[in-house]
Amino acid sequence: MAKLAGKTAYVTGSGRGIGRAVALKLAAEGAQVVVNDLEAGPADEVVATIRAAGGEAVAAVGSVTDPAFAGRFIAAGMDAFGGVDIIVNNAGYTWDAMIHKMSDEQFEAMLDVHLKAPFRILRAAAGPIREAAEIEAGDGREVFRKVVNISSVSGTHGNMGQANYASAKAGLIGLTKTLAKEWGRHKVNVNCVAFGYIETRMTAVSDEKRSVTVDGNTVTVGIPSKVIEGVKASIPLGRAGTPDEAANGVYLFCAPESDYITGQVMLVDGGMAL
Repeated sequence: MAKLAGKTAYVTGSGRGIGRAVALKLAAEGAQVVVNDLEAGPADEVVATIRAAGGEAVAAVGSVTDPAFAGRFIAAGMDAFGGVDIIVNNAGYTWDAMIHKMSDEQFEAMLDVHLKAPFRILRAAAGPIREAAEIEAGDGREVFRKVVNISSVSGTHGNMGQANYASAKAGLIGLTKTLAKEWGRHKVNVNCVAFGYIETRMTAVSDEKRSVTVDGNTVTVGIPSKVIEGVKASIPLGRAGTPDEAANGVYLFCAPESDYITGQVMLVDGGMAL
């Protein structure tokens, strides 16, 4: 039997890259998934892929930085599936600059997407989680729920040119540890996965300057080949991770085997931060 059968999982930024891999992994283990992306196309494609494999999924399109998004996101899953069992706060991007060249807008954009958005989503989920936990406790049942916040080795160790991103990801670790204490009595495991170098469209090798627009901001994507070689040389396993490998790390904190693990930060980085 699939380990997540009957569970409803909410995954932000799951139309592409790591988030997509997480959504497909959780669905493959039986979860009903609420898929999110900035655009309808990628979100609908993931929903269709899950349904084609025999799973259940719905899309909740929109920016996680929209103040109204969190309520709509949780409502989408409650309306479709009736519960909140797993939340993976994955959506995000980078907007790099050395601190003397970084604008207030750049700094605040990273706080908004990587820290304030997860806060709002978890706050929106608090009511349904508490209500369900009270009923289960009254029935003498112990039912565990899972929150997995996605951080980075930039948040645990810092990184040049990422004062904004590193600060937001470090703050997310603080939010993780605090909610682990607040929600433990409700049987919610709140943990954090910090990624190292994972190959995605944002981190692909590129010796030409490329940019994309994310949530209204134009950001540079791709990493020069010379830089990539240096990064790989610093990873004991000798290569970047794949989105599927990243998703496997997230799944560890969603599975029943993690029911007595909370408030932890697990690095999925091939040993990069050793």
